[in-house]
Amino acid sequence: MSRENLIKQLEAYRDNWEAENATATRFIDFVSRNPNCFERSLQEGHVTGSAWIVDKSGKKTLLTHHRKLDAWFQLGGHADGEQDVFKVSLNEAIEESGIQNFTALQKEIFDIDIHLIPARKQDPEHYHYDIRYLLQPTDSEELSMSSESLDLQWVAIENLEDYTCEESMLRMRRKWISSAQYAQLG
Repeated sequence: MSRENLIKQLEAYRDNWEAENATATRFIDFVSRNPNCFERSLQEGHVTGSAWIVDKSGKKTLLTHHRKLDAWFQLGGHADGEQDVFKVSLNEAIEESGIQNFTALQKEIFDIDIHLIPARKQDPEHYHYDIRYLLQPTDSEELSMSSESLDLQWVAIENLEDYTCEESMLRMRRKWISSAQYAQLG
C-alpha cells in the first residue's frame, strides 16, 4: 500500500462514516502533507496501525494493559516506515498476543482515531494517526503476552467499560455490534 492508496481508503472511510467526517478529513490532510507520515521520527505525529480483535464467538475483544501508558487498549503499534498499515496492524497483533494466525473480517478500514501521546523521556508530545482493522484468530486463541504489556485479556464486549471509557474504544464496540458479522453470530 502506498500513501496514495491509504488516502483513497481514508476517503472511502469518510464517505461511509459521515459522523467521523472531521476526523477523517484531518487524517487525510496529515497523510497528504507528510510524505514521511509512516516514520516515528516525524515529531508532529505519525501513522500507527492497530487491530480490534474479536474471539470466535464474537462476544469478546482482546485488550492489552499498555505498559508505558498504563491503560487498556486494542493491540497496535508504530508503522516505522511500513506503508502497508494493514500489515502493521497484523504484525502488531501477532507480536503482542502470541496468536500466529488471524483472518481479516473486512478488508476496509474498520476505524480511525487521532490521539495525543504525552511527552516521555526524549519523545515530545505528538499525535498517533491510528488506523484500525477488524481481525479474528483463525485457530488458537491462546495468548502469550509481550513485554509491552502489563496484562493481556479477552474481555467480554459488554464489560468494556470496566477496562476503559475511551470513546474510540466504545465506538469500535458499537461498530462491531452493529456489523453484519456480529448479526450472523445469532
